[in-house]
Amino acid sequence: MSKVFASQGDLEEKQVSFVELAPGAYAYTAEGDPNTGVIVGDDGVMVIDTQATPAMAEDVIRRIREVTDKPVKYVVLTHYHAVRVLGASAYGAEHIIASRGTLDLIEERGQQDYESEVGRFPRLFQGVDTVPGLTWPTLVFDQGMTLWMGGRRVEIRHLGRGHTKGDTVVWLPGEKVLYSGDLVEYGATPYTGDAYLKEWPETLARLRGLGAERLVPGRGDALTTPETVEAAIAGTQSFLTQMYASVAGSRAAGRSLKEAYDEAYALLQPQFGEWVIFDHCLPFDITRAYDESGDYPDPRIWTAERDTEMWHSLQNG
Repeated sequence: MSKVFASQGDLEEKQVSFVELAPGAYAYTAEGDPNTGVIVGDDGVMVIDTQATPAMAEDVIRRIREVTDKPVKYVVLTHYHAVRVLGASAYGAEHIIASRGTLDLIEERGQQDYESEVGRFPRLFQGVDTVPGLTWPTLVFDQGMTLWMGGRRVEIRHLGRGHTKGDTVVWLPGEKVLYSGDLVEYGATPYTGDAYLKEWPETLARLRGLGAERLVPGRGDALTTPETVEAAIAGTQSFLTQMYASVAGSRAAGRSLKEAYDEAYALLQPQFGEWVIFDHCLPFDITRAYDESGDYPDPRIWTAERDTEMWHSLQNG
């Protein structure tokens, strides 16, 4: 029997949590769905990743209004993926902040990504008709910038390429709270279809060097101890390095993409198969690893048509 494409069969609603990690630093999480961060400063609010549609962002806004009536001044995009950025218009922020790499990717492939992700994740795009179009940043940085939200120091940094070429983290050095975007996952399978797999572990090493004691990953529970923070970073690194080594080895041995997929799946499933969206991600992940270990140092653009053709060829043989 053919498997349902990507996450089209994932229709069960998730339980949302809104957790305070430090005074004024919150995590909006939903059992492995994309996370949103919220920072309340003296004079306003910062939202980190926006949910996929303005309609879905309304639940984040409702949670914010439970703890403050201050205006949302800033939205930060940790990367360009539609599921993270297309809800931005709901917040009415003064500034939308992104890295130069993220802006480049929005310009190059934002529309194709929008169309492909809606097809993969129908449950995560509730109210897709409320999306006014692509989300465009109003403040763009190269390596980093620092904001003072009253007395709170907020550092916004690009530590290197990994999940995408534009990955951004938000770091509260005073509270040692880190919002990692999809550079780090916890109990959720990393999506690597647009990744730089050989560089991602090095970027994680720099992220580890910040010394976070609390962390909001891209997916999974908010982490409130140094031990769980390290477990999330190490788990993400382990998945990435094992997956890439397996696929690169298969390609070097002359095996086809399908053969590389079967070998890597057999290796990874016993260790990581219970992670959220494992079967969704593996076809995209292994295809990117096969590309990067061969003729495509930069990720190819995913379109809705390429998505379904690739996924079915690997999942169903």
